[in-house]
Amino acid sequence: MTRKRVVKQHGASSAASKVQRSARVQRDEAPSRWWLKRGLLALVIFLLVPCLQKTLPELIQHLVYTHRVRVPFFIDLSRPSDLSLNHTVNMYLTSEEGISLGVWHTVPESKWKEAQGKDLAWYQDTLKDRSPVFIYLHGNTGTRAAAHRIGVAKVLSALGYHVLVPDYRGFGDSTGEPTEAGVTTDALYVYNWVKERSGDSLVVIWGHSLGTGVATNAAVKLHEQGRSFDGVILEGTFNTKGQEMPIFTWVNFWNLSLLTCEDDHLAPIQTVQELYEVAVMAQNAERVKMVPFDGSLGYLHNGLYRDPHLPDSLQKFVLSL
Repeated sequence: MTRKRVVKQHGASSAASKVQRSARVQRDEAPSRWWLKRGLLALVIFLLVPCLQKTLPELIQHLVYTHRVRVPFFIDLSRPSDLSLNHTVNMYLTSEEGISLGVWHTVPESKWKEAQGKDLAWYQDTLKDRSPVFIYLHGNTGTRAAAHRIGVAKVLSALGYHVLVPDYRGFGDSTGEPTEAGVTTDALYVYNWVKERSGDSLVVIWGHSLGTGVATNAAVKLHEQGRSFDGVILEGTFNTKGQEMPIFTWVNFWNLSLLTCEDDHLAPIQTVQELYEVAVMAQNAERVKMVPFDGSLGYLHNGLYRDPHLPDSLQKFVLSL
């Protein structure tokens, strides 16, 4: 009996010793594992931060401009005639070193027969025919071949106006990457290019969505040079705190028209109403017009060009200049 009792105690002591040794090993290994985890975390941060510094600005840039979404797909932008713009020429303008802008120039519809087979020089020469010239500054996403942008060009051409539709840097087949300063430079270059070739013709800027910001920035730059646009149309415009002050500055110098759809989900009519009120206070109601379109028509942000009353509004605006 005594011998068995001793054996049992020995076995229990041996098991307890193993547990104690295991605990000591775990305590010794714990600091090593902790330092290993910290080392791996530091390595991940070391590798990730430079990547974020490079990719995060590009991601933000893409979210603002979505210029890499080049819809419609499989379109040859050098052939506008494939999109039923058979009195349109494609050209490329160099807004600054290394930046080539793809631009469409559509002549008045009355010249479509004469335009067949004509070269770039002929198109440029028509800018002196005293017909109003519109420069259409489009919004983000896609290219100058988007359906609603072609729709605007056709409406203006049918009214007897010239239309130039550029793709900013980074959009469509234009080179470079878009920035606020860069797209403003592009818009000013196209404007100056047109003014140098259009004689006494009126030159009107039409900005849509993101293009309203480009148009206002360009207007501020011109004002700083002691110059101004003949007229500006803002469609589907927006407002931020950073844009309120320039409006007081530049609206004082040329005629302004605000086009808006009451059901525009991206540029609420309340925002446009606020901009209109600011513009009227800085100028007067005779030189600033707000033209709302019934929300029940379903035009939303891009469909205003389909309204049958739009041509009449545009003609009245041009006659007021």
